[in-house]
Amino acid sequence: TKMTLEDVPIVGKFTKAVPMGRDGKTEEIAACALFLASDEASFVNGVNLPADGGFTAT
Repeated sequence: TKMTLEDVPIVGKFTKAVPMGRDGKTEEIAACALFLASDEASFVNGVNLPADGGFTAT
């Protein structure tokens, strides 16, 4: 959130560690949630969907 970005100096260090080089956008996280709730994901169950810009892959 805007408040977090202003109040917590360590946030920038996490952003630098993300391979995409930026924080995720609200819309990007929402798109993942919408996909998992949609009929297109009807055969998907018990899966973790990291929406972290590659952070967990490094």
